[in-house]
Amino acid sequence: MAHPRVVDPGHPLIERVRRICFELPEVVEVEAWGRPTFRAAKPIFVHVAATMERPFSVVVKTDPEEHLALVEDGRFYGVPYYDRARWVGADLDAPDTDWQLLAELIETSYRQVANRRQLAALDALRPWPIGEIESRGLE
Repeated sequence: MAHPRVVDPGHPLIERVRRICFELPEVVEVEAWGRPTFRAAKPIFVHVAATMERPFSVVVKTDPEEHLALVEDGRFYGVPYYDRARWVGADLDAPDTDWQLLAELIETSYRQVANRRQLAALDALRPWPIGEIESRGLE
């Protein structure tokens, strides 16, 4: 039995997430549980639509060292079923949505699940994580 679609996958906010995800090596999109998911080949690194009440949101896996700081930041929240595995949700349609930060968190999430070959391919594309590019003046 198929799940009902939670969010329109063609919505501009979802398209923006899609563009960020597809900048990463070997990403595939799979609709699961009525939501777009983005995977590093097989492992999921981004879920769209954290809950039915928050269809314009993403769920990402955090770096263990950054998780607590993100949970304490009001722009992020724990997501049912994911909290114990260091996943957080963020609303895409909030007035204070920081797309640069979301892109960094999406890449971090990818790095948490990607295999060695995928990580090597990403490191070849950009030797510094996306957040360091701006801070090093490498744009």
